[in-house]
Parts: sequence; structure tokens; C-alpha cells
Amino acid sequence: MNNLLKVGRIVSTHGLKGQVKVEVLTDFDQRLAKGERLMLKDDWVTVEISQWQGKKMLMKLSGVDSIEAAAALKWEFLSVPADSEMEMEEDQFLVEDLVGLTVVTVGGMVLGKVDRVEAYPAQDILIIGDLMIPFVEQFVKEVDEETQTIKVELIPGMLGEEEDEA
Repeated sequence: MNNLLKVGRIVSTHGLKGQVKVEVLTDFDQRLAKGERLMLKDDWVTVEISQWQGKKMLMKLSGVDSIEAAAALKWEFLSVPADSEMEMEEDQFLVEDLVGLTVVTVGGMVLGKVDRVEAYPAQDILIIGDLMIPFVEQFVKEVDEETQTIKVELIPGMLGEEEDEA
């Protein structure tokens, strides 16, 4: 199955009975809830236990019943079919929908394409080459999926002195 969306990554073991700690890679943590089916390596597993523990999700997956089995899964991704999209509000976007969009200032200056989106505690950050733009209303004025553009309003100093004057 090629069209998978990564929703978590196993980062460590927990206890002796096969539980794992998972770095959550989705805004929709219900995808990792008890009873959900996830792709792990080339097999489907069922979530038997799922609970937050700090910033990580503590999980028990079907078929993983020992610390040795859990340790063998360290750094493996948990995925769901890409077509299993969740209901989103009008101003919510999937990271994969933003990557590749062209970023333009409100004045019409093309800044480049979104290389990636990094998640930070306060907000997500759009990475366009060396430029980092917080994905918040103050800077991001419009995301137009039809024209594949993101319109931003920058503050003085964000581009460096030469570009700010242009």
C-alpha cells in the first residue's frame, strides 16, 4: 500500500509487556485511539491501549507482547491510508497539502515554495529555503489551494535588510 499517511513514530519501549512510546505526527490523535488499525512495517496492527504520557502517546499494539518485540520497532512509523482524512475546519490544513505551495507576499513578491512544515510548541513554522514563517494569522493571510499559493505579510527584518527595502 503506497498511499499511507504517517501518524506516529515509535521512539522507545515502556515496561516489559510490549508497550511503546510514540511521537505523534498528526493533529488528529484520534487516529491513534484504542481500536484503530494502523500499518506498522508491512502489517496491520490494532491499538489495544492508547493514552497520553507527557508529550508522547503510550501505546500497546496487537502482536507486540514483549520488550524485545517492542525494542525491534524503535524508529518505525505508524501509518493510516491517506484517504482516511479527518473532518477539518475551514482554516485547518494538512502539512502535506502545504508543502510545495508557492509563498507570495501581499505585495506580490514570490518568496519560493514551502519545503517543509516544522511543528513547534507555539505554532507550526513554514520553511521556505532559509526563511522561517510562523503559520499564524499575523503572517499567513490566505491559503489558496486552487492557485497553490500562500499569501503572507512579513514584518520588517524577516527577509534581511536588502530584501526588506525592495
